[in-house]
Amino acid sequence: MEALYASDTNPVIQLLATDGVRNLAEALPIIKEDPQSVPARVKAQYGAWLCAVCLSSTKMALHHKICHVLGGSFNLPHAETHTVVLPHALAYNAPKTPLAMELLAQALPDSNGDAVKGLNALLDRLKLPRDLARYGMKETDIDIGVQQALSNVYSNPREIEEQALREMIRRCWKGEQAAQDL
Repeated sequence: MEALYASDTNPVIQLLATDGVRNLAEALPIIKEDPQSVPARVKAQYGAWLCAVCLSSTKMALHHKICHVLGGSFNLPHAETHTVVLPHALAYNAPKTPLAMELLAQALPDSNGDAVKGLNALLDRLKLPRDLARYGMKETDIDIGVQQALSNVYSNPREIEEQALREMIRRCWKGEQAAQDL
C-alpha cells in the first residue's frame, strides 16, 4: 500500500500494487475458511509477489518506519506488527494521498469508496488480532516509540506530527479501528 504513495512511485508500480492488494484481499478470506484451497493460495501468492516487487522498487514511509521502530524496540513479531499498524498508517496519510486512497478503495472489498474502511473490514473478516499489547508492548512504550520514530523520519507524504503520531501508536497498542481523524 505504501508503494502507491511512495515518493518514487510511478504508474507501473501503482498498477502492480493495486492488483497485488486486490488479489490478496480476495484470496485471504477464502484461505481463512479453507486453508487447502489451491486456487486461493495461488491468487494469494501472486498478490504477495506483486506486492514484493513494489516493496523492492520504492521507498517506504511511515508504516515501515513505525513497524521497524516498534518491532525492534519492543521485540514485537514482524508480520503481526505490520498488520496492526498498516490501517493506522494508511489513515494517517489519507489526507495527503487521494489517488492512493482511490485506488485502494477500488481494490478492497467492502470499502464503499473508503480505503481505510475497506482495510478495517478485511482485517475484521480475517479475525486478526488488532492490538500490540497482546504481543508485549506496554502503554509506557508509546512515548518511547514516538521519540524513536521522530529521531530519524522517513520520507512521508504527510508531515510527521508528534501528537498525531502518539495517538496513532496508542490506537495500535490498544487495538482500536483505524480512523481518519488524526
